Amino acid sequence: MGQRMSLSGDAEDAREAVDNLVNDDANDRERTANIPSVLDSSDNSDDETLRSSLEDRTFQNILAVLVGRQSLGLSAVSGRYPHDETTSDSDSEADGQSWRYQPQPAPPQPRPPDTSKIELAEITALTKRSLGSDTKRGQLNLPGMIAARSLSGHFTVRDKRLICSQILPHNPKKVAQYKNKVFCGTHARDGDIFMTASQDCKLRIYDTSRQNFKLKQTIEARDVGWSILDVAVSPDGEHLVYSSWSDSLHQVSLLGSEEKHVALPFCPDDRQFCIFSVSFSCDSRELLGGANDGYLYLYDREANKQSSRIEAHEDDVNAVCFVDETTHVLASGGDDGLCKVWDRRSLREDDPRPVGILAGHVDGITYVDPRGDGRHLITNSKDQSIKLWDIRKFSNSDTIEMSKQAVSNQRWDYRWQRVPKHVGNSRTRLEGDT
Repeated sequence: MGQRMSLSGDAEDAREAVDNLVNDDANDRERTANIPSVLDSSDNSDDETLRSSLEDRTFQNILAVLVGRQSLGLSAVSGRYPHDETTSDSDSEADGQSWRYQPQPAPPQPRPPDTSKIELAEITALTKRSLGSDTKRGQLNLPGMIAARSLSGHFTVRDKRLICSQILPHNPKKVAQYKNKVFCGTHARDGDIFMTASQDCKLRIYDTSRQNFKLKQTIEARDVGWSILDVAVSPDGEHLVYSSWSDSLHQVSLLGSEEKHVALPFCPDDRQFCIFSVSFSCDSRELLGGANDGYLYLYDREANKQSSRIEAHEDDVNAVCFVDETTHVLASGGDDGLCKVWDRRSLREDDPRPVGILAGHVDGITYVDPRGDGRHLITNSKDQSIKLWDIRKFSNSDTIEMSKQAVSNQRWDYRWQRVPKHVGNSRTRLEGDT
C-alpha cells in the first residue's frame, strides 16, 4: 500500500479493529445464508449482489483502519452499500476517485505588496545608501570582502549590512515550546539574549550568543492580572520592565546574581488600569507607557515617580515609542486607528495637542516602531496592514475623520475571533492616506 505500518503503539488497536470487522463480516455472511430458498431467480441475483457488497465494504473498512480514513474517499465508497439503488458491478469514474491519493490543497499564496510608491520615496535611497547597494561596489562579492577583511582585520559596517541583507536564514527550527500563549519576544544586548513572556506569568531569558539558544534565567512575574502584556529592555541591557493589569510596572535586573523586583507606581483614575505598551528612552532615564484609559504616562526612573500624564486617544493606547535619541518626540497608536506624534517641548499637560496625526488604517493600531532617524516610522494594525510613514507629512482632517469612521464600523474582536476574510483580503485605501 506504499506505507509501512509500525507494530508498536496504535498497531495493536488497528489489529483489534480489523478482527472486529472480520467478525462482523462473518455475521453478515451467516445472515445472508439464511435467506429462504423460496426466493425466485431474481432474488438469488440480489443475494449475490448483497454478498459482493458486504465483502467489498469489509475490505474497504480494513484498508481504512490501516492507512487512515482521510486518505480514502469513504464517502464515495459508502455509496456502494446496498442502501444505494445502484447495483452495477462495473468500475465507474466515481469508484476510481475513491482510491486515488487526494493531497491537501496548497495554502493560498500572499499577493506581493505594491512597492511602487516606496521605490520613489526618500527612504529607499537612504536604505540603499546605508547598505552600500547604491554603487557598483554594492554587489555582493564575498571573496573580495574576505580578502579586505584579511588586510584590515574586520568587516566594514557597510559590508556587514550588505551581507546580512542578502544572506538570510531559511531553515527554521523549533527551539522552545510553551503550554501557554506567548505575547512578548524581543532581543537585547545586540542580539546576545532573547526574552519571552507568556500567559503562565513567567519571563524566560535565553542566551543567543554564538548561535546558541540556551535558557539562562526564568523570572516569576509578580502582580500579574491575566497575562504579561509587554516587556521592554533598557538600552544598556541591565534591566527589563514588564506590564500587566496593575497600577504599577515592575522592573527586574537581567542575568544578575540577585533577582530584585521593583514596583514603579502610576497614578491613574479610579478604574481598572493596565499599561499596554512600555518603552525605554535612549538614555534609560525615562519610561513611556500607553494605557487602557487613553493616556500616555512618562515615568522618571531617577526620581522614581510619574512625571507626566497626557490625554492622547479616545480609546486604548496599544503602542508607544520615542521617535529619536533626543527623547523630545513621541509617537502613540491606539484602538481609534490613529498614530499621533507629540513634541514634549511644546506639549502642555492641561491642553495636550499632537503636532500631527497619521491616518490611513481602518482598524486599531497594535504596534509602532521608529527608524531612529527622526523622520520615519512604521505602524501595524488589526486591519492586517503595515504602513510606513514620513512624519514630516501629516494627514488632513478629512482623512482623520474617514479613518475614525472606518474603525467604528469594525465588528470583530481579535481576542476570540479569527480575522474575517473581508478584513484580510481588503486592499482599500483611504483618500488622503499619506
